[in-house]
Amino acid sequence: MAVPLPRPGEGYEELFTAHFWGLVRLASLLGADDPEDVVQDAFVRLHRRRRLLRDQNAALAYLRSSVCNAARSRLRHLRMARRRHAQLAPPPDAGSAEHEVVRDEAVRALLAAVADLPGRQRQVLVLRYWLDLSERETAETLGIAPGTVKAHTARAIAALGRRLKDEEEQ
Repeated sequence: MAVPLPRPGEGYEELFTAHFWGLVRLASLLGADDPEDVVQDAFVRLHRRRRLLRDQNAALAYLRSSVCNAARSRLRHLRMARRRHAQLAPPPDAGSAEHEVVRDEAVRALLAAVADLPGRQRQVLVLRYWLDLSERETAETLGIAPGTVKAHTARAIAALGRRLKDEEEQ
């Protein structure tokens, strides 16, 4: 469902209120270490570029693409920074105590397996199954072909199945 792009000074509050936390969850699932900042930056870019968008009814799609690209960019930046400063950057904590209490073992195993997937496979799974986007919408969001979405989805599901089966056998 396309969300119309607000006119200057109109509608941004409604767009922000309706979609901010969903986009924060998307950024978080894609691995962004600062998901709220990623989403706020996406809204700022939308505001700045509102006159340059070809489809004035694609504000939400623009925001999703922007969040995906920013999360991917920040992950690349973090990987490079960690390589350069490996001795100074301890690995991130596995999660807060609150998360450990809430998640049961099966969910933790699944989330760990998803986190270990290659970036594009993780992005495709999150967009397809968490946001429930179609293959076409996922392809548009990531700027790839629908066939590539299918291939990444199949590979990701196969990899998750293998990993979870291996963990179950141990």
